[in-house]
Amino acid sequence: MSDICELSAVTLRRLIGAGEISPVELLAACRERIEQANPRLNAFVTFCWDRAEAEARAAEKQVRDGDALGPLHGLPIGIKDTMVSGGVLSTFGSPIYADNIPDADERLVAETRRAGAIVVGKTNAPEFGAGANTTNAVFGPTRNPFDTDRICGGSSGGSAVALSCDMVPLATGSDTGGSLRTPAGYCGVVGLRPSPGLVPMSRRGIGYTAISVQGPMGRDVADTALLLSTIAGADPVDPLAGPVDPADFTSLPEVDLSTLRVAVSEDLGFAPVDTSIRETFRAVIGDIRGSFATVEESAPPLKGSNEIFEVLRSMAFLVNHEAHYRDHRDKLGPNLIANMEQAASYSFADAAHAQAEQTRLYRAFVDYMDDYDILLAPTAAVPPFPVEQLYPTHINGEELRSYFHWLGLAYGLTLTSHPVITIPCGLDATGTPFGLQICGRRWGDHRLLAIAAAVERHLKSRPARARPYPDIAALSQPG
Repeated sequence: MSDICELSAVTLRRLIGAGEISPVELLAACRERIEQANPRLNAFVTFCWDRAEAEARAAEKQVRDGDALGPLHGLPIGIKDTMVSGGVLSTFGSPIYADNIPDADERLVAETRRAGAIVVGKTNAPEFGAGANTTNAVFGPTRNPFDTDRICGGSSGGSAVALSCDMVPLATGSDTGGSLRTPAGYCGVVGLRPSPGLVPMSRRGIGYTAISVQGPMGRDVADTALLLSTIAGADPVDPLAGPVDPADFTSLPEVDLSTLRVAVSEDLGFAPVDTSIRETFRAVIGDIRGSFATVEESAPPLKGSNEIFEVLRSMAFLVNHEAHYRDHRDKLGPNLIANMEQAASYSFADAAHAQAEQTRLYRAFVDYMDDYDILLAPTAAVPPFPVEQLYPTHINGEELRSYFHWLGLAYGLTLTSHPVITIPCGLDATGTPFGLQICGRRWGDHRLLAIAAAVERHLKSRPARARPYPDIAALSQPG
């Protein structure tokens, strides 16, 4: 039975609508896979099986009765534990909220359920999403399904691992400095950082600051687009939201790669990158460059990203966690404390200059992208490191400036407010997945998804560059 959980979300939704697969049967298959792999990996940390099984039975009846069905009808989904789920434990990975059961769903969760998705439970995340190693004092670490001694990335690490192992066909994530993209890259799945405002956030702390977004994760581009079609919208709860027809994302046009002008950069002109990652990226580009009209080595205008991101990130942490730091410092982990202490070191002038510099950087990047259809870069600067290590302190022998400096490849593009997607591209030198980051033009999410789907199809034709799969049988054995 568990094999049906390996089918794509798009295929599963079609089969459910045709009455060929029951939502009850699919949920049972996902549960079987979760019980096989989750004990070793810790992707899911909370379950709501009774509610999910009741919803699956109701979904099955709706199909039999010929009712109108939502675009995600009967599809199990994992919800990142930094998102508020009504009636389900929502800890944010913090001991402060270890017993927190909210009354209502936040917007993104409510939209997935309204579209017919069935929430299986919550996926693990670092404390308040701070850091790219998915570990916290409440639930412990989530491990990489390709090498359980290594990290899975973060902060949407539980979601990425759940997808990688076919525990669920869809999962949610969020992204400030790569929280969707890094774990997708490390686990061999897809994560989209959409244009800010495309997925309205009901809990955006600073309404007009665009560095944090929520977005979809899937095992392929089409599944990711399907989930986006249910969470995108024009909800005025988010001041960055604008007019959009979410249904556009249910259909992606065919793209001829040979017509595309492509920029390529190993380090985006500023980010520290491990030598082995550079070598893997060069090999990838060597394999695929002939598919495009032009490929140009071109570093984007992102110098100054470190300083800008540090200040803007500190502003967000100050707004969201000032009370936590003041009232519960003894319950906070080192990443949160480091963020709050860094925030305290900045002045009003620092905040003003950082916002002005981001605006300058954004405009320069818009001009840069006028010459290209997409920009290609590695997703992560280092291979997955030991799960006991919170973050790397050096790259190529050079000391890093903060615990998140190694994420420059991701947060540099965050500052541009352009859509970025990570797709799997074979394995790196450690035998863990290598993620390819594809940046599109401003508000060009639909076009970016279509291009990513075309690149994905091309990579499938090259076995060494296709999406890798973890060994579920091996993961089913005691560690």
